[in-house]
Amino acid sequence: MSSLVYNIQEKTPFSESLIWQINKDFYHQNGISAWSDSVVPHQITNSSTAATAYAELIFAFLKDLESNLEPNRIVYILELGAGHGRLCYNILRRLNELIVDSDGYSTKYCYVLSDIVEDNLAFYNNHPKLQEYFSQGLLDISYFDAEKSRELYLRKSKTQIKQSDLEHPILAIANYFFDSLPNELYYFENGNVSNCSISIDSLTDPLGKSAHDLISDMELKFYKSAVQETHFDNVIFNNILTQYNKACSDTYILFPKMAMECLTNISSLSKMGLVLLTMDKGYKEIQELASRKKPDFVKHGSFSLWVNFHALSQFCILSGGTSMFDSSTNFSIDFGCLSLIKQPFKYQNFKETYRKHSRQLNLDDHNSMKKLVYKNIANVNLSDLLGLIRLNSYDSSIFINLLPIIKQLMKKISIKQRARLRQTISAVWNNYYSIKEDYDLSYELGGLMYDIGCYVEALEFFKYSSDTIGNTIDLDYNQMLCYYQLREDELFYKTLEAAKLRFPETNQFLKLENLDMT
Repeated sequence: MSSLVYNIQEKTPFSESLIWQINKDFYHQNGISAWSDSVVPHQITNSSTAATAYAELIFAFLKDLESNLEPNRIVYILELGAGHGRLCYNILRRLNELIVDSDGYSTKYCYVLSDIVEDNLAFYNNHPKLQEYFSQGLLDISYFDAEKSRELYLRKSKTQIKQSDLEHPILAIANYFFDSLPNELYYFENGNVSNCSISIDSLTDPLGKSAHDLISDMELKFYKSAVQETHFDNVIFNNILTQYNKACSDTYILFPKMAMECLTNISSLSKMGLVLLTMDKGYKEIQELASRKKPDFVKHGSFSLWVNFHALSQFCILSGGTSMFDSSTNFSIDFGCLSLIKQPFKYQNFKETYRKHSRQLNLDDHNSMKKLVYKNIANVNLSDLLGLIRLNSYDSSIFINLLPIIKQLMKKISIKQRARLRQTISAVWNNYYSIKEDYDLSYELGGLMYDIGCYVEALEFFKYSSDTIGNTIDLDYNQMLCYYQLREDELFYKTLEAAKLRFPETNQFLKLENLDMT
């Protein structure tokens, strides 16, 4: 018995398919919950390790520009598709540390968080950990659509940036950005080029379904139609297609036309062009594109595709720019630099810093190391875990994942481990940027501080929890235990009376009333 199939869209050119709008709809419908509910993976490329690399590259870029900038000129750093904004927060923290430690630094900068989802822009605007940067003029917000935007409007400073307005290069960050932009799709075989179209079907009724469910249930059919090899108005696009036709056969290749146009549009904001840092899953060598089957749609609430970094690199090189990618083989994540510089400029600090990170920063390896520890968690000790957290730049997500085993191992903790854990808790909290997860990290850290005898620090965490989440029975109880340990009798009894009024039906506070306060 055949199943009923619902047609969502008839055969349509791949780049014009409804799949791209459905993907956009997912982010509009879900906002920050796309990440806070752990639907879309985001830990690796938004990690403290990745943020440190970006910050050091930005600092090197600013240092290179320092002697060539007119006084009071602002260098703009544009993050594309910033999502929840956690990467930005950790970049700014590290960047400002580098600036404070630097002698004679004078270059002014403004980091711009951009997205197409208004709820995300509102989330940045109201996030407590970003307010300091807004007030100092180091951070701004802008709507930016890779397909349509030709200028930037900075909402905090009310600054309009149009074509050729900037006198210095603009630095952009495309962190897991290109993998969800519309692509052309071509099939190459024996010197012939075919443009691909798709139709969209669903095995369940799509009426009234969310974008998440549509993506989960959709089935795609692919079609090919022959085209002339040189069918673009853009000569560079045609040259890249010619390369593929000569080098590849029996292969499907995603062609990032929109991404290349996006690079051009951002570059046009400055008379000096664009330098772009990017991190994503992709293919950077032409041999990686050989004999590829139909595109792999990676579904995670939304969907993403592997990025054709080779095409983006060729576009920049043929446009007179440059491309730098790590020469080592990666399993999934590549970290590169693309530039469209209209006037030659020697970015020596930037190049040296990129070379350092391209050798040292391999998020595939970081992820493999993390998974190895998780698999062997029963055989590790507390020092091992604290070392892993430190090697990952005190990333809060990794710490949260390891917290249950840390609590178990704290039953036998040495004096040195106690001191190291105290330092780790402080560093993790400094890196933490809430995205409304269903998790109260401040409460958990307060509990750890109490367990190692740091009662003043524990109270600070408990106060933050009560201010942001609200009072609970356990929170009030733990605060009173801290006051008891610190011999703060007045605060102990004041908190006890308030807690009994808030929670009159609980008997949990009876134990505290019987404590010996002498």
